[in-house]
Amino acid sequence: MLPYATLLPLNRHTPTPLSQQLTIGLIHLMQQGLLAAGDPLPGTRTLAGLLGVHRQTVVVAFDELEAQGWIEQRSSKAARVSSRLPTVTPQPFQPEAARRIAPRAAFSYPKFRPSSPPRHVSSLPLTLSSTPDSRLAPLAALARKYRALCLQPARRHLLGYAEANGSLALRQQLAEHLRATRGLPAQPENVAITRGGTMSLYLLAQLLLQPGDAVVVGQRSYHGADRAFSAQGTRLHRVGVDAQGLCIDELAALCQRQAVRLVYVTPHHHYPTTVTLSAERRVRLLQLAAQHDFIILEDDYDFDFHYDGAPILPLASTDRTGRVLYMGSLSKVLAPAFRVGYVVAPADVVEELGHWQRRIDRQGDTVLEQGIAELFAEGEMNTHLKRARLAYHQRRDVFCQLLREQLPAWFTSEAPTGGLAVWGRFADRVDLTQVAWQCQQRGLGISDGQLYQTAAEARASHVRLGFAALNCDELTQSVGILSQVLQSLYP
Repeated sequence: MLPYATLLPLNRHTPTPLSQQLTIGLIHLMQQGLLAAGDPLPGTRTLAGLLGVHRQTVVVAFDELEAQGWIEQRSSKAARVSSRLPTVTPQPFQPEAARRIAPRAAFSYPKFRPSSPPRHVSSLPLTLSSTPDSRLAPLAALARKYRALCLQPARRHLLGYAEANGSLALRQQLAEHLRATRGLPAQPENVAITRGGTMSLYLLAQLLLQPGDAVVVGQRSYHGADRAFSAQGTRLHRVGVDAQGLCIDELAALCQRQAVRLVYVTPHHHYPTTVTLSAERRVRLLQLAAQHDFIILEDDYDFDFHYDGAPILPLASTDRTGRVLYMGSLSKVLAPAFRVGYVVAPADVVEELGHWQRRIDRQGDTVLEQGIAELFAEGEMNTHLKRARLAYHQRRDVFCQLLREQLPAWFTSEAPTGGLAVWGRFADRVDLTQVAWQCQQRGLGISDGQLYQTAAEARASHVRLGFAALNCDELTQSVGILSQVLQSLYP
């Protein structure tokens, strides 16, 4: 007889019933070949005594094994392993604690090869990343909404299946918000809700692009967009970006040489350089799109945070030809954990996006979407935006002053007109990788610049330093740490 007490350890301190643990354990013995087809099993009383459990626990386990086809039970005869099971070569015994899922798959598959190393979420107390400050978000109000929506019997339908394009209530509120703040003549049927900007880019790339298509991005561009387009097998063409934004003359020359399918732009605050596309270039870009029949994908990720004068309206607000697709995200308004983005497009494109969404993600978080919609309807979101805009404006001013005063020999930058980060350049002698590492040892997370390094640069020197997620005291502490590191490395 097998040493069942050793082979079938049962844990009485977990919520998993002992009968279920016994069922799984016996299946493992059969899969490992320790119990072969036709082998007899101990009687229920005998096995219960060996394992120190009630006989009924073994009876329940045997009944489940029989129902699944693993064993055969006949009255007055011992239960046996099913004779229909294939023969398995016995494997060396391993205690339960030593068994693990195989570290590597036994099959081949295409592997993702990122163009840059993955960036891990920082758990450091201070991080100069271009994210919003979740402490300012109306989290308590949203939590109350979420709880009420889950518990109200009249809202039970929100817990079921819903439209892939998102909550109708949120699409209505977003359409109204975009009309009021951006001049977009959007209706609910023009809005698709996604799980953030990354999903929007992926869906649009899947829908619009074919392998070999020419896609135009900035010389320095958002890496997430580059990945989404490259994954479709497109050819990325990089166009220069200067103080007035994307260089339209370079784009025009490219269009003369070959057909362009799509131009990706972040015109309000170019990512990563934060510059704004000038009015003249906006007009020319729209003219080129009509002349050469390409799509403009406008990623307006931080329109709501503009500090110097009135923000320039999106390209999509003046498009009447259906060539401009507009995308944004509430993750930059609330917090990155809330994955709620949106695409504004002609109704036929929105409908098709819904078909694509169903392929990868049946629907979003309808309860969260409804909660956010109600916060918009009650004015809570607009109040938050005003409060956050004032706070980020102050933080930008304080941060830029600290950079000028404490890092004049190492870092040059200009104050951005909006957004959540400063774009700047470290002196040639500064090794950003070493600086980022030394800052990390002191509890401060900053970018090492590799995401923004171009092929023509010997090493990274440009970087985005975020200011929105930290209050003024934390910004003072962060710049102090950065200054100390630079002084120690480059006195």
